Amino acid sequence: MLTVTDLHTAYGDSRVLFGVDLHVGAGEVATLLGRNGMGKTTTIHSIFGLIPVQKGAVSLGGIRLSGTPSHRRAAAGLGLVPEGRQVFPTLTVHENLVATARPESGGWTSERIYDLFPGLAARRDNFGNQLSGGEQQMLAIGRALMTNPRLLVLDEATEGLAPLIRQTIWDCLSLLKSQGQSILVIDKNVDALTRIADRHHVLEKGKVVWQGTNAAFLAANDIRERYLHL
Repeated sequence: MLTVTDLHTAYGDSRVLFGVDLHVGAGEVATLLGRNGMGKTTTIHSIFGLIPVQKGAVSLGGIRLSGTPSHRRAAAGLGLVPEGRQVFPTLTVHENLVATARPESGGWTSERIYDLFPGLAARRDNFGNQLSGGEQQMLAIGRALMTNPRLLVLDEATEGLAPLIRQTIWDCLSLLKSQGQSILVIDKNVDALTRIADRHHVLEKGKVVWQGTNAAFLAANDIRERYLHL
């Protein structure tokens, strides 16, 4: 589904990514793990064309996206739930959902989103800035799903959320996986990720230092201790 090869990215003279390789198969849930400041969000922004890259290739379903603007990548099937949620504050819940929707026969609709997150249905006429953090995160996921993405990408999926809301998000991702949705997720909750993920990538100082299956990751105590624990 998603293939990233030898990705190099810099902010001015400051290099951040040093040849990142990453893969998400069709119907897989994959993770991008690492401590703060290791380049995870920069990797996501590079994949989406939100920042220029120096070198490397990004393809989705065999379609090369390198060098194309971000809106072309979205049209190709990349859907982003950004860090910090970034819902439209002066649009209602319903307007947020339909503002960037990409309708598809048999795909996601606002009513399906309300079925997925019943709390949003009760708040459909509230503005984005009137929602709690958890409600905004559910809205951000719903907004991304309304583009009917081939790959759903979540940057810090549950950061700063209450435990009950975090569980709601994990349950949502499990359901999406059961429906065949390809997902790439960044999150610090490794235990929760290992319950739903098929593949993991560990990032350290802009390089993928380990990648493998969930079973291999669970067995790699040294990797988790060296690169993920503070």
